[in-house]
Amino acid sequence: MKKILIGTHNNGKFKEISYLISNKYKKISPILLKIKSPKETGKTFIANSRLKVKFFSKYVNYPVISDDSGLCIKALNNNPGIYSARLAKKHGSFSKAMKFILKKMKTKENRSAFFVCSLSYLDKNGNITSVEGKLKGNISMQMRGTNGFGYDPIFIPDGYNKTFGEMDCKLKMSIDHRYLHHAYVDMNYKEKLENNVCPMGFDQILWNYKSQKNSMNLSHVLYWLRY
Repeated sequence: MKKILIGTHNNGKFKEISYLISNKYKKISPILLKIKSPKETGKTFIANSRLKVKFFSKYVNYPVISDDSGLCIKALNNNPGIYSARLAKKHGSFSKAMKFILKKMKTKENRSAFFVCSLSYLDKNGNITSVEGKLKGNISMQMRGTNGFGYDPIFIPDGYNKTFGEMDCKLKMSIDHRYLHHAYVDMNYKEKLENNVCPMGFDQILWNYKSQKNSMNLSHVLYWLRY
């Protein structure tokens, strides 16, 4: 059986990405291989996801996939953004970080927010392909639900009245920022083409590649692990 390393130490992310990858692959965790996480020094989600696949690829001779994701809240200048996980670490847990955010949002009228997932895939030849998905929604008035992970209990996706924390796993993963968003991906993407990434929107394609022959959604990006 072919192998793929899912470059994350976050059990929630590992489960969601594993769910989307073909069963033809054995999904390997860096925890199993006792590989520590790299420092996330990138200034964008894409930069961090690319940094991770390059780091983890040094330890294995098979494909690697990693994401960097976070919650961006408009009233808080799109924070915590790339610092989402670090905010939770600073406060001691995601639960405490959510309480901190809700306190900050107490007097805010604009509660719009969006989740971002930037995903990078490094193939067996060392080529990196990156895509980015965005899911719009709003911040709830209080934590609701215990499903999911991270900031799920305070995020209500557009078109729904439940937080991700209140949704069952299958519903969440059919609409979230790791799955649904459509993009145009250049399958010949090379690492040196630093600007060749594909941002995706939940309700619209925000950016189209010059070549639109390879139309796919984020689930397909995970499923093209058929090399």
